[in-house]
Amino acid sequence: MMSTEALLSLAKKTILSESNAVANLADLLTEDFTKSVETIFQANGRLIVTGIGKSAIIAQKMVATLNSTGTPSCFLHASEAIHGDLGMVQPGDVIICISKSGNSPEIKVLVQILQKFGNTLIAMTGNLTSYLAKNSHFVLDTTVESEACPNNLAPTNSTTAQLVMGDCLAVCLMELRNFTSEDFAKYHPGGALGKKLLLRVGDMLDSSKKPQVGPESDIRTTIFEISEKRLGVAAVVENDKIIGIITDGDIRRMLSKTETITGIAARDIMTKNPKTIKPTDRVVDALNIMEDFSITQLIVAENDHYKGVIHLHDILKEGII
Repeated sequence: MMSTEALLSLAKKTILSESNAVANLADLLTEDFTKSVETIFQANGRLIVTGIGKSAIIAQKMVATLNSTGTPSCFLHASEAIHGDLGMVQPGDVIICISKSGNSPEIKVLVQILQKFGNTLIAMTGNLTSYLAKNSHFVLDTTVESEACPNNLAPTNSTTAQLVMGDCLAVCLMELRNFTSEDFAKYHPGGALGKKLLLRVGDMLDSSKKPQVGPESDIRTTIFEISEKRLGVAAVVENDKIIGIITDGDIRRMLSKTETITGIAARDIMTKNPKTIKPTDRVVDALNIMEDFSITQLIVAENDHYKGVIHLHDILKEGII
């Protein structure tokens, strides 16, 4: 067994090796990169990403990223391609072929066939003299000096470089498409990410929990309203307009300063001009306001008309954070 120090040292060496490989990519970018981005952007068809071995796994990740950011993409396994899956390639499609060596038998056969199809072929390879590089329209250079693997065998630095180059393509295409967070939400409606982007404050309001008192309501009535609705707060409403807010903290501070609550009304202890949010605003925006002002409740209002309260606990239950 290796010592803790030796294992940590090896892990750090791997991280530095891979980070250096990624940093070196910046110097390998050429006009072929910009032409590749423009070709994909202007294509009438989809983007087909293919590879074999570990490169095929990177290709799958690239396809997932591209699809979720507005570039319709499909994964084509290089081995399965020559056994029927080439049927997915249609006129107008652009093809990216990923291969470190660019000379594997499957890649050579695939390239020969794709040339007959007439589609634009983009090579992503670490070997600029390879069969793949020489027979592609554009070449994305992902050359690495060596792998992080101690034996310089297992794809590590090379696959990381491929992954980053794929992200570069995706980000550039997002910019060209003016891809916004709203666009992103359309493709990610499920889970916490979808809720962050799509869930609106009004969707979470419970009409049965709408604590409110009038400005002249006595403290007993106010305490009862806050306790009954279990939101730790009550809006002070006059003529259907919000004029203030009272929290359970306000009640505690008031009780600590006076021996009697007789004659004290909601107006006397309320906070004027409370923070509010509209029902149509995103829940994540409500969360950001709560974090900025260190509060756990937020009054929901539309044109100063009281709609309810959104509480941090309800946001937590939705799995937003």
